[in-house]
Amino acid sequence: MKIAALAQNLALPVSSVEDWASRVESEVAAAKRQGAEVFLMPEYAACQWLHLIRGLPGRVQLAKMADFAAEAAPLMAAIAKKHDILFVAGTFPVHRPELLPPLTNRAHVFFPDGRVAVQDKLCLTPFEKDPNDWNLSPGDALTVFEWKGWRMAVVICLDIELPSLSARMAALDLDLILVPSMTVKPSGYHRVFGCAKARAVELLAGVVAVGAIAGVPRGEQEYGGISFYVPCEEELGFTGVLAEVDPSYEAEGMGPLLVCDMPLEAIRKLRRGGTGEVWPGAWSAEHVRIV
Repeated sequence: MKIAALAQNLALPVSSVEDWASRVESEVAAAKRQGAEVFLMPEYAACQWLHLIRGLPGRVQLAKMADFAAEAAPLMAAIAKKHDILFVAGTFPVHRPELLPPLTNRAHVFFPDGRVAVQDKLCLTPFEKDPNDWNLSPGDALTVFEWKGWRMAVVICLDIELPSLSARMAALDLDLILVPSMTVKPSGYHRVFGCAKARAVELLAGVVAVGAIAGVPRGEQEYGGISFYVPCEEELGFTGVLAEVDPSYEAEGMGPLLVCDMPLEAIRKLRRGGTGEVWPGAWSAEHVRIV
């Protein structure tokens, strides 16, 4: 399956949500011309809208982005349908009035047939849960969905670093994990991407990680790139790295776009056939005594 990932350049100004959606659609169309069936954007793709609302305090800023998200969602759904592509439009803050605080960081998965799957970030960073900053609520469920016969999940940024979540995922027979991220420092990038590669090895699955680049002027500058990871198996090229765009603080246009053919059939045969070099299957440590 050919998958496209856009390391979105948040420093590129947009004049409206419609302008932003038009620029995104141009990237989706370019990926579709290369044969992409899935399109992935970074965590907080919505931060490009901060060009429209500079200078607001954190909580007000986030609530306004959530208002924009309600406007953007049908535009993203239309892009998925028009280009016949599974579109993971990064993450947006969304209003959740039933929660306290009443906002979550949510990834939307738009299917060409109009269906929508959602994934809320499960574990929040300090600024995301700071009552004096963005002040979000975490999610409490992992969504597994199927596309063209492949089992997939979206795991957002910090969530990919959690060993307990990985252990739960081991029993899910996932073919592909999509990791939208946003990191400010090289340390954050290497945590997320290093753990994304580890998930490919330990779950015997394909993993695509993408991060935002740059940022709104006088705001945080994001450090991101793109990586396609596969299990470290001989027939998959030994290293576990299928393709990469090196991380950077700077980008041009909407940012680098990478389209790559993920060998999901070969990976599934290794996982289900038990033919990985040393992979023991969905191994549980429940029987292990701690001395």
